[in-house]
Amino acid sequence: MSFIVVIPARYASSRLPGKPLADIAGRPMIEHVYRCAQKSQAQRVLVATDDARVAEVVKAFGAEVVMTRADHVSGTDRLQEVAAQLALEDDAIVVNVQGDEPLIPAEVIDQVAGNLAANDWASVATLCEPLQSASDFHNPNVVKAVSDQSGRALYFSRAPVPWPRDLNVEAAGPVPEGFAARRHIGLYAYRVSLLNRFVRWAPARLELTESLEQLRVLAYGEAIHLADACAKVPGGVDTPEDLERVRACFGESQ
Repeated sequence: MSFIVVIPARYASSRLPGKPLADIAGRPMIEHVYRCAQKSQAQRVLVATDDARVAEVVKAFGAEVVMTRADHVSGTDRLQEVAAQLALEDDAIVVNVQGDEPLIPAEVIDQVAGNLAANDWASVATLCEPLQSASDFHNPNVVKAVSDQSGRALYFSRAPVPWPRDLNVEAAGPVPEGFAARRHIGLYAYRVSLLNRFVRWAPARLELTESLEQLRVLAYGEAIHLADACAKVPGGVDTPEDLERVRACFGESQ
């Protein structure tokens, strides 16, 4: 299996400006993400950014960096630009590891790449995990994923799906025993040919409705492989509170 990892890292963030450079245990967050990805089986790991400040820091800790345009509307568009700059073949596999995941296990990176490589019918692979709390099930910021028996994704939604008709799922407390809902984990493996098609497609109605770009892939008839992650994937860093939580995981108090 051959694949590369691309880590998009934008400096701008409405809730946490300069997020990739946030200090965690004496290193910038983007370095922690890079070190995690390096532990995977990827043949190459690089950071994609549109900001010179991020690029300078990335180069300083010895990582490869690719400068991209600043006008991309999605991370998938940025990933396609990287693939084009590197002149990657259509059948090459690229794993998109978010730049705000400093605790991501290397084994799930290998897993999502391997799942795509093993399933020729899929253009994209991604992961999910069982939902543990009813509050997450009702939370529109927690994306739910539904697949068929073969692991083909059927839908992704911010709504509480699938809805258990005969169970009382309150908005607080644990989910009922045997509950089938899954939380989507935003880790993707793409075939480069899909990336090249994706950027030519107009945004789909379902994508705009839910504000979920993976729905563009489904709307245009492409298949996404979906599987439970082989290891727990800690949440990423979106807010100052998230940053403090991650710092605590590194035994740091600030």
